[in-house]
Amino acid sequence: MILSKNIIKQLKSLDQKKFRNEKGIFLAEGTKIVCDNIDTMKCEFIIATQNWFDSHQEIPDKIEKCIATIDEIKKISFLKTPQEVLGVFSIPQYNLDNESIKTKLSIVLDTVQDPGNMGTIIRIADWYGIENIICSLESADIFSPKVVQSSMGAVSRVKVHYTNLETFLSDMKGMDIFGTFLEGENIYKKELPQNGLIIMGNEGKGISDKVASYVTEKLFIPNYPQDRLTTESLNVAVATAIICSEFRRGSY
Repeated sequence: MILSKNIIKQLKSLDQKKFRNEKGIFLAEGTKIVCDNIDTMKCEFIIATQNWFDSHQEIPDKIEKCIATIDEIKKISFLKTPQEVLGVFSIPQYNLDNESIKTKLSIVLDTVQDPGNMGTIIRIADWYGIENIICSLESADIFSPKVVQSSMGAVSRVKVHYTNLETFLSDMKGMDIFGTFLEGENIYKKELPQNGLIIMGNEGKGISDKVASYVTEKLFIPNYPQDRLTTESLNVAVATAIICSEFRRGSY
């Protein structure tokens, strides 16, 4: 495969959701992310330096390869410091199985829009064995370059679904649906189940009123000491990590 100017232009356009959806592909950068994705996703082709290919003989022969210079890679890369390898992958299509969701612990994201937060939350879900994340339609696209990079390969192992949250949550009636609120119960004193939905809200506005109406269990992450003047709130990704850790505590 020859890295033409037209291919470079097409790959550079993948920073926009419109073109990712039109072509059905996304770009991953760096050895760890590319190699992790190869194991679980369809790889269209890999662009890398000769030195990188020489050091990674394990790449399957069926994957199309393109040898490029680091200067050519820089023309495509979305990183400040480009690495020696880029992978182009097909965007996977997942079915949202509501009945299966009812038997597991899942994360619900209500308009989480920062790519760094989104990628970190996917990485957290992967660490704690959470297989599904259900996002509002307004949430950040997980296949944007910044989300893919910050997920550190977890985007290939966690199924992320985009849907109308009100419709989804109305179908989940009977499940324990958790959300964090100032008037919630101290999470460190709460007995938590092994299945349920954890709703995390927007970075600035929190959980919307409409989505909050479906919450059956309100939780609160207390600061320490509780009478001390402190920051107004936790970053949504940090809060997600704390909550997931508490849910999994009883499993160890």
